Amino acid sequence: MKLARLAAAAIGLTVAFSVTACGSAEKAGESGGDTGSAEGALVGVTMPTKVSERWVADGNNVKAALEKLGYKVDLQYAENDIPTQANQIDNQITQGAKLLIIASIDGTALTSQLENAKANNIPVISYDRLIRKSPNVDYYATFDNEKVGVQQATSLLVGLGLKKADGSDGDKKGPFNIELFAGSPDDNNATFFFNGAMKTLKPYIDNGTLVVKSGQTDFNTVSTLRWDPATAQQRMENIITTTYTGSNKVAGVLSPYDGISIGILSALKSNGYGTAAQPWPIVTGQDAEVASVKSIINNEQYATIYKDTRQLADVTVKMADAVLKGGTPEVNNTTDYDNGNKVVPSYLLEPVIVYKDNYKATLIDTGYYTEDQLK
Repeated sequence: MKLARLAAAAIGLTVAFSVTACGSAEKAGESGGDTGSAEGALVGVTMPTKVSERWVADGNNVKAALEKLGYKVDLQYAENDIPTQANQIDNQITQGAKLLIIASIDGTALTSQLENAKANNIPVISYDRLIRKSPNVDYYATFDNEKVGVQQATSLLVGLGLKKADGSDGDKKGPFNIELFAGSPDDNNATFFFNGAMKTLKPYIDNGTLVVKSGQTDFNTVSTLRWDPATAQQRMENIITTTYTGSNKVAGVLSPYDGISIGILSALKSNGYGTAAQPWPIVTGQDAEVASVKSIINNEQYATIYKDTRQLADVTVKMADAVLKGGTPEVNNTTDYDNGNKVVPSYLLEPVIVYKDNYKATLIDTGYYTEDQLK
């Protein structure tokens, strides 16, 4: 669930970005909406899929916040089909959208749509997933995705007893057998998650404390296309049957997303894990989806990473409102999110690790979920 993420030469604007987190301002040359055109403007919002509950929440939150400010919203879900998402964006441009908010399925598959947006002076905000290899992206709103990976790896180390939640060393010494999973290779976030995690885990792998017994450690091998749970389940099944025979057991699994975690846990369960004789391995996750939080409460999945999508929607809508009114939105990173064509001015939010002992304070007390939802 860290990143590298338009020029409006047609209207001759050069915008000075105020970088509050860095204490400096840079000329970024990005486009803004037409001053005075904001009232009642149509905003096109495209999300990847309704299969993941987090994208449903994202779409609803963005739509509601924009409508509260008086904008019209065309919200679309593409069900992880790239041509569908491309057509949806084309239609939004045809309908006269003044700004596009896009959570892409494939970060490199929308080049012609973005060129069309630029030709029509339509600013683009990349939402959570960085749109890559295009100069026609104005802003990027997301979480600190490398930190997400670091936190996933940290929760794995905590679960194994190699670290404590406060960052100090744990009491266990290992070695522990672990396996690695990564997200979809066409999602720029996936590499940030994986790189952050591996930066944290590599010293333990190098000194033998952690052993990736399958030998599968490179991103291309461990990635999971479209973040698909069934794909992850099948791969975990294959790893268990080919690598973990006899007394060899899996002690931990780095999983980048709750849906993938569910698939991994299903494979483990079908191979005898989750019993008194063979306890669950430590399995990580991301997005704090209801099913996985329940799994954490039931001592199955060990941890997840919580990203408050309400905050992400709020930041994105503030960006959109500023651009549509001809202003300059706040960003806090202008160095790290290179999309292969340009560094995209970004706003990063902070993720939080969720364990069984802090889920109430993190998820219920903040109003993200109710107690009834997690029963």
